[in-house]
Amino acid sequence: MCGIVGLFLKDKQLQPDLGGMLTAMLITMTNRGPDSAGIAIYGPGCEKKSKLTIQSDDPINDFKNLVDDLEKTLGCNVSITKKDTHAVLYLPTSSIGAARDQIVTRKKSIRVMSCGNSIEIYKEVGLPCEVARRFQIETMSGSHGIGHTRMATESEVTTMGAHPFSTGDDQCLVHNGSLSNHNRLRSNLLRNGAKIETDNDSEVAAAYLTLQMQQGSTLGEALHSSLTDLDGFFTFVVGTKYGFGVVRDPIACKPAVMAETDQYVAFGSEYRALVNLPHIDNARVWEPEPATVYFWTH
Repeated sequence: MCGIVGLFLKDKQLQPDLGGMLTAMLITMTNRGPDSAGIAIYGPGCEKKSKLTIQSDDPINDFKNLVDDLEKTLGCNVSITKKDTHAVLYLPTSSIGAARDQIVTRKKSIRVMSCGNSIEIYKEVGLPCEVARRFQIETMSGSHGIGHTRMATESEVTTMGAHPFSTGDDQCLVHNGSLSNHNRLRSNLLRNGAKIETDNDSEVAAAYLTLQMQQGSTLGEALHSSLTDLDGFFTFVVGTKYGFGVVRDPIACKPAVMAETDQYVAFGSEYRALVNLPHIDNARVWEPEPATVYFWTH
């Protein structure tokens, strides 16, 4: 049992409030998953620049000389914003792959949370309120975001085991449920070049969708394919640079509710996650149908 929330803003005037709205939604889901929590925020991107969100259990030492090391090796300007155990590196998009490779190779204690033009992921072990406070999520602005609070059932409780999982640029996934064929899928995905770093079945689902989109599928098409290729119980909420998608397995035993107004589209594992959203009384509220793909794009 885990808790999922998602918010896609149609009204740009709400963008400064995205972090606060998502935080409040996620905190209401605390009892569905007190082990760990995480939020992905899609904020404004910078032309020709990308972001690497990284994490370390020893940020003081690991982040101390990181910018200087990267600038010397890559020959480009790098800047950093530190937040507790996480940091966001800003650098030219053309150097992002080399920067990631250098970090992973030289600094085994630094983990990459996300990579892309607009995405930032913050996740840690702990209650949603604690995780949100540590990373000042309430102050963040953006166009859309998703969050997850986890109750571990199969894999251990660690930072890397927390959701969201990001396996492609500006892509991420949160999941409530379990997959029965994730071991076979993991082997196939790794043979096709996917990057999977944990034994969590949810990361396999994220990598599956990333590979589908790398091979030319839209987000909607990739989600449709998952209904055939993924076995088990699942509700997925997926983020990309431009949008937000939802799908439930054909049995749809995991709870889900959605709401839509002229200002936003919202998702919650339970309706109580949505009750404090603006004008929720006037929203169209519904339970997503089984084996049906929903997605919205800017």
